[in-house]
Amino acid sequence: MSSPSPFSAWLAEDPEVAGLLEDELLRQRTTLQLIASENFTSPAVLAATGSVLTNKYAEGYPGRRYYGGNQVVDEIEDLARQRLCELFGAEHANVQPHSGANANVGVYQALLEPGDTILAMRLDQGGHLTHGSPASITSKIWHFVSYGLTPASDDPSVPGEMIDLDQVRDLALEHRPKLIVAGATAYARTIDAADYRGIADEVGALLMFDLAHPAGLVAGGAHPSPVGIADVVTFTTHKTLRGPRGGAILSTEELAKKIDGAIFPGLQGGPLEHAIAAKAVAFKEAMDPSFSVYAHQVVANAAALATALEAEGFRLVSGGTDNHLVLLDLRSFDAELTGKEAQEVMDRAGITANRNTIPDDPRSPFVTSGLRLGTAAETTAGMGETQMVQIAGLLSRALRERGDEDAIAAVRAEVAALCAAFDPYPTLAGEG
Repeated sequence: MSSPSPFSAWLAEDPEVAGLLEDELLRQRTTLQLIASENFTSPAVLAATGSVLTNKYAEGYPGRRYYGGNQVVDEIEDLARQRLCELFGAEHANVQPHSGANANVGVYQALLEPGDTILAMRLDQGGHLTHGSPASITSKIWHFVSYGLTPASDDPSVPGEMIDLDQVRDLALEHRPKLIVAGATAYARTIDAADYRGIADEVGALLMFDLAHPAGLVAGGAHPSPVGIADVVTFTTHKTLRGPRGGAILSTEELAKKIDGAIFPGLQGGPLEHAIAAKAVAFKEAMDPSFSVYAHQVVANAAALATALEAEGFRLVSGGTDNHLVLLDLRSFDAELTGKEAQEVMDRAGITANRNTIPDDPRSPFVTSGLRLGTAAETTAGMGETQMVQIAGLLSRALRERGDEDAIAAVRAEVAALCAAFDPYPTLAGEG
């Protein structure tokens, strides 16, 4: 039996919070984490995130702060920027964005005037809220024109539900956007910045690549890099890159001053220097050769999971996956099953994932007809293709037998046994 994690000692005066942290650690260790935007950071990243740097106010940039006492902080932020530029081969890096959304909005603010036109991917086709969703502040400040996917295809030789580059070009020629955004949040295929560069040049637009999801795959050489092709690249550090929660921006040196000014003072106040230190740790980890092995295994695991789920009767949106993500259409598995119900059933069975809209989804975004799965976290825990096939079987059983609580309990027990063999944090608790 495991002894308590360090939380009990660190929070001895607050047993309520300590207990909740213990509960969350237990949840992460005993259930399957298949949310495509989540991962398990290293203990080193956890340590930096929880460090004394959280005490320091550091508005501004290294060498140009509005507060004193930032000598150490300046070194840390410079180290993070240097490592990030080296990791991706970029000219300039900003590591201050609190999130990927802030990074995206910061780029828009840096490069555009209110009302300017942006061409980006529709949310219900796989894009992000900050790509112009009516629910996002971005759509209230800038004028968005949205592109989508090619129609679904019944012919295996004609891939469907792929980014419609002809539509991207036609819309660009018609609307002459100031900025074109590549990248997605629920798209399982490779997105190559080179496909967009010619279109952007043809209409005189800048090109931004939202690399939030595959950033770690790019760092590990398992996805083509947009750096050096796109004018600006934004991403989050906590998905496939396996760092702390936060964002970052890569740009040409020509755009550096505009980008930096848009993040601070334009959008944010004091940076989270504890998170920036954790980013620096993650960037170093991603430079290790073992990270490339990891990134390629993430992709192999996603392919194995997709193939096994297709054999269970699920339809794969776009027919497969090239990255860490699998998008499922539930209707071929069970026409009555919604994404909302599937997510809730899987939670009871110890399998964590999220409902997701699919292209031309007849159901609302709150209900959906799809599921989005990812393999980054469980690959970090050490799982391989064999376990992906096992997970597909457990997931399918839970959904097929969702009305039988005994069956759900049996799946949960098997999930717990599987997770026990692949503990993401074996050093956080010893054997008692």
